[in-house]
Amino acid sequence: MPVRRPRKHAVHLEVTAFINVIVVLVPFLLSTAVFSHLAVVDMALPTQSSGPERIDTDNLLKLEVVLRSDALEVGDRIGGLIQRIPSTPQGYDLATLSTLLQDIKAKYPATRSASVLAQPDTSYDSLVQVMDTVRQARPPGATGKVPDIELFPDVSIGDAPTSASKK
Repeated sequence: MPVRRPRKHAVHLEVTAFINVIVVLVPFLLSTAVFSHLAVVDMALPTQSSGPERIDTDNLLKLEVVLRSDALEVGDRIGGLIQRIPSTPQGYDLATLSTLLQDIKAKYPATRSASVLAQPDTSYDSLVQVMDTVRQARPPGATGKVPDIELFPDVSIGDAPTSASKK
């Protein structure tokens, strides 16, 4: 007696659910890739030296902006404090800082680097605003689409030294 075998039907692969996931996933990944690229700020961390610091006689300005809870202290690592800018009730006085940095840039046009030193309790928003102010400034009396003035584009960040009043 002949053995009857059931006929095997060809199996069709169902991919519509996978295609739906890809249709949603690809635009999402593309849109987040563009936004994450815009949020990058190039920074240089201070180098660690093993020996004594060599003083460059051509460019004697080592600009430091220290963020304190009550003021901004703009100084030179070699020459000391240049100016202390007290905070306003709204926060740091960035307009005065920008004016001062423009004056310093006029005296030292070849200087491109500056250090922003923050205390541990400094908010991230304040740190970024000060960094942006150190990097560039709006020209005085500029309206419309006028390019910003480049001040000190090579910004390094670090921890602020303890103030003398807290010792």
